Amino acid sequence: MARKLKSDRVLFLATILLVALSVVMVYSASAVVGMERLGRPYAFLVKQGLWAALGVALMALMAKIDYRTYREPFFIWTSLGVVVAALVVVLFSPPVNNATRWFNVAGIGVQPSELAKLSAIFFIAALLERQMDRINELRQALLPIGLMLGCLVGLIMLEPDFGTSMALLAIAAVMVFAAGLSYAYIAGAILAAAPLVALVVMGSAYRRRRVLTFLDPWQDPLGDGYQIIQSLIAVGTGGIGGRGLMNGVQKLFYLPEPHTDFIYAVIAEELGLLGAASVLACFCVITWRGIRVALRAPDRFGALLAVGLTTMVAVQALLNISVVLGLLPTKGIPLPFVSFGGSSLLINLVGMGILLNVSQHASAEA
Repeated sequence: MARKLKSDRVLFLATILLVALSVVMVYSASAVVGMERLGRPYAFLVKQGLWAALGVALMALMAKIDYRTYREPFFIWTSLGVVVAALVVVLFSPPVNNATRWFNVAGIGVQPSELAKLSAIFFIAALLERQMDRINELRQALLPIGLMLGCLVGLIMLEPDFGTSMALLAIAAVMVFAAGLSYAYIAGAILAAAPLVALVVMGSAYRRRRVLTFLDPWQDPLGDGYQIIQSLIAVGTGGIGGRGLMNGVQKLFYLPEPHTDFIYAVIAEELGLLGAASVLACFCVITWRGIRVALRAPDRFGALLAVGLTTMVAVQALLNISVVLGLLPTKGIPLPFVSFGGSSLLINLVGMGILLNVSQHASAEA
């Protein structure tokens, strides 16, 4: 039996710092928007504070539950069944910004695509634990994973949510790579996926516009290029030390939805390079400690679970920050632990709770 250790305090601290920053920056970014839309400057702050408190409580609870519970077939298939049902139901919900990604449960918005990432990680980790020695056999490991991903990604794309679909595929790719998949399969998958991704992107008018805008946002500075231009202005004007907390300008109806997908731009403007770099450092620490947990895990399932949960946060943070800095086309990807939104915050904190539990079982040597 693996020697019990305390949870990874560095991982916990980095996560809590991001959650605390979230509450502060969501208020700073949303106070004017809240007053304009709802007549209450604290509206978004109160919601985010409640979500943060609930999320931290769930993280603490998940850190106490043995991670090996999640490899039980009943749990895995039940979670996948619930996720698939939710992804179907959400397609019939009222559209928000031309997308059907949320539905309400007792007045609370639920985004099932966030839960899909956790369910996929459980499924892949459990399957690869049993089939790792036959990872390169198509029927034993790759085909079941491909079918599961095809179902989830297909439903998520119908919402449509291209960003989350790509994040889910990236998580799966990193997990099978960590399990020892042959480089030949990896190269073949990349070659096969490239024309398909190009078809999906260029076959949609709004995705095609996003790519063209990414290449030259100044072609349409008041239209499709507006978001990224305002984001770059916010980042650029922050300087080294920033304008000061609450003193940002771009959030004042220049930068669309500053408290959600572009909150990193507000951080860069108000807290400057030092603040933006500190946030990036927290994500680097979470990634480092997650890899460390995976290397020290007492079994294959724990190691693969740690890889998947770490990748879930790292990929999402990389995508969001890259979009804000103009390194990728605009996508609706929130910044983990920081952006306003209950579903993303709760799922990521639940994931960190599970990762903390794996760290408790880890060996003392890497």
